[in-house]
Amino acid sequence: MTESCLKVWRDRDGRLLRLRLARPKANIVDAAMIAALDKALADNLSDPMLSAVLVDHEGPHFSFGASVQEHLPDQCAAMLKGFCALILRMVESPVPILAAVRGQCLGGGMEVALGANLIFAAPDAKFGQPEIQLAVFAPPASCLLPERMPRGEAEHILFSGQSITGEEGWRLGLVHAVTADPEAAALAYFDEALAPHSPSSLRFAVRAARSDLVQRVKTKLAALEELYLTGLMSTRDAVEGLTAFLEKRPAKWEGR
Repeated sequence: MTESCLKVWRDRDGRLLRLRLARPKANIVDAAMIAALDKALADNLSDPMLSAVLVDHEGPHFSFGASVQEHLPDQCAAMLKGFCALILRMVESPVPILAAVRGQCLGGGMEVALGANLIFAAPDAKFGQPEIQLAVFAPPASCLLPERMPRGEAEHILFSGQSITGEEGWRLGLVHAVTADPEAAALAYFDEALAPHSPSSLRFAVRAARSDLVQRVKTKLAALEELYLTGLMSTRDAVEGLTAFLEKRPAKWEGR
């Protein structure tokens, strides 16, 4: 099946759900992409014979990030609610989710990758959360990055907006494997590490390993969604940062 922005199919005798971001070169994670990803997961995760999900992408880049337009005050509540629900569905997935990343993996695109259990990345892939450069912050990444890598390094990424490479991500524990062909590596991992096991027992193993993480993310993500909408978006600088980006001009900060 092919959505307008997402290709969805079953692989490996139906045991592997394939989700491919299919709107290159940017593969923007906008409302349409969020809805397509969420629907594909909702439609397939309950299949008792499914053993894993692989998220990858068309084109040279995983994703340039979310839609800046949808972050403006008149649209951000609906966008953020849908995006946080998608990320929580990924974190709560009963089967492992693998992500294969080449090129830029930024903002909302990186948050989709963070929702996966294991990330396979090209050495020169670029992971970053540039939201702070637009005077906003990234709720899902603020939850998930400190769970995936040393807190100081996670906070550097969130506070500075600077990117790290796939190689650096591997050294910090963010990336499971660095390889020239992340899709092939992820498929090989499925074949060798997941496919031989009982699908039902694998689900119990995933549940056992992630039960505490799921609860932490659920609680924190709800709090950060509220902080974003009622705190951050009531400030002048947040709206200025987004507007300046869309108008292609330097932002003028007033600290309020």
